[in-house]
Amino acid sequence: MSTKFARIALAAALGIALVGCGKNEPPAAPTPAAAAKAAATPDGAIMASIGHLKTGNIDGLMQSVLPPDEYAKAKADYSKDMNKEPATEEDKAKFAENMAKLTAPDAEAKLWTELEPKLKEMDAQMAQQMPMMVAMGKGIIQSSIQQNQELTDAQKLQATQAVDALGNWVTTAKFTDPALAQKSIKIVCDTARKINLKTLDEARALSYEQAMSKFGVAYLGLKDVLAVYGFSIDQTLDSIKAETISSDANGAKVKISYSLLNTPLIAESDMVKVGDRWYGKEMMEGLKKKDEAPAAEPAAAAPAASEG
Repeated sequence: MSTKFARIALAAALGIALVGCGKNEPPAAPTPAAAAKAAATPDGAIMASIGHLKTGNIDGLMQSVLPPDEYAKAKADYSKDMNKEPATEEDKAKFAENMAKLTAPDAEAKLWTELEPKLKEMDAQMAQQMPMMVAMGKGIIQSSIQQNQELTDAQKLQATQAVDALGNWVTTAKFTDPALAQKSIKIVCDTARKINLKTLDEARALSYEQAMSKFGVAYLGLKDVLAVYGFSIDQTLDSIKAETISSDANGAKVKISYSLLNTPLIAESDMVKVGDRWYGKEMMEGLKKKDEAPAAEPAAAAPAASEG
């Protein structure tokens, strides 16, 4: 995914969830009229984004978080952004090797043969090291949250609670269980076959529409792997409720309540109205700053040769 699309997708998904259910190809993007109708109210705009996350509809997500002109600009720039930096021969070889390994007819059996001998060793190491590693990680992240000057007290509390919930899940998840490992391997291989890309050149040559569809397939595969280990994104998405608690002609505040790994959380999202639709305030401010950022200054001209 291009850097621009990665930033937009992550910003849209962060604090809400990863992606939802389904084994099939992601659905087609909504029509402009449907997208406009869904985003006609502040809480409706948020729930529309949640719906796209649940079905793995990445293009629909982009349409829901970006005004039409920004969406058109990002879509038009996709190919240029994707190919901004040339791929190295090493990158190409690694991509081809990995995809061939994951999509071979006997991929599941071969991967399991490689992984099985390592599970007992991994199990012993994780039993000893995981609690300490999680505790250290939580401490570092929570300290960073508390020091963040841009977060309100309520946001810091919510972020800390979310980190606790995720840390508890990582500590208790059975990552080395043989049966779960085999299920995960099958999901990864099935997902790679659905993506159906053999080379990095093929991936870089995808149209915007083709790329969004394949990103959605990968996203759904990730969701299924997490579910195997007890992290149900479906439950999180299904638990989300959005309520507009204040609004005027230009702005609104929406309360979002949800459950993350059985931990109830509440967040607030500031929304702004652009035309007839509502969008996240942070997203709009980020786009504005990007548009206003000065272009990189040209390299200074080489000094003139000294006269002899």
